[in-house]
Amino acid sequence: MSETLIIFSRYPEPGLTKTRMIPALGAAGAAQLQREMTEHTLNTAKSVQSSRNITIEIHFAGGNKQLMREWLGKDIQYIPQVAGDLGHKMQSAFERAFSLNHQRVVTIGIDCPDIDSVILNKAFDSLQTQDLVLGSAEDGGYYLIGLNRSIPQLFQSIDWGTERVFNQTKDIADRINLSLHKLPTLSDIDRPEDLAIWQRSSRRKLR
Repeated sequence: MSETLIIFSRYPEPGLTKTRMIPALGAAGAAQLQREMTEHTLNTAKSVQSSRNITIEIHFAGGNKQLMREWLGKDIQYIPQVAGDLGHKMQSAFERAFSLNHQRVVTIGIDCPDIDSVILNKAFDSLQTQDLVLGSAEDGGYYLIGLNRSIPQLFQSIDWGTERVFNQTKDIADRINLSLHKLPTLSDIDRPEDLAIWQRSSRRKLR
């Protein structure tokens, strides 16, 4: 079975990334946080790749493919994000993967440092028997979504960036009779008050 992990990220250019963190970290510090969190997420993905045959794609905004390769290496597929809201970006990413005959596709961002290999493996494994896998975030969104076929309805009529995202997605899944596997709830790092989560994660990484 062809399995693909899609990571959404942004090239870490000061002033254009992690802008909600700028009041606490400054523009350069916010960009450095983006850099470190992307590298952390990619390292986790590569740890999964060492034990199962998955393709890793990074769907990026800002920069260009050359800058992304210079930053993160040449052994990753880099795909520019399409225009539109988050739902359109994710729907397009899934549709692209399935059009290339990828059969189980999981998408994550870089804002949840507690995503680990156990969670990613469980996400892919659950798609053998379930239509949809979701990892709920503490703020009401989700940090992971996985599918084994394109289901555009899941990305439509969602209030992106609000605390309603997970419940709205689950309601759509219920309405169209999708089977769902729910992963543990984790915390995202979106605002300055969330930085303690990253600091705890970084300390664990250094042990």
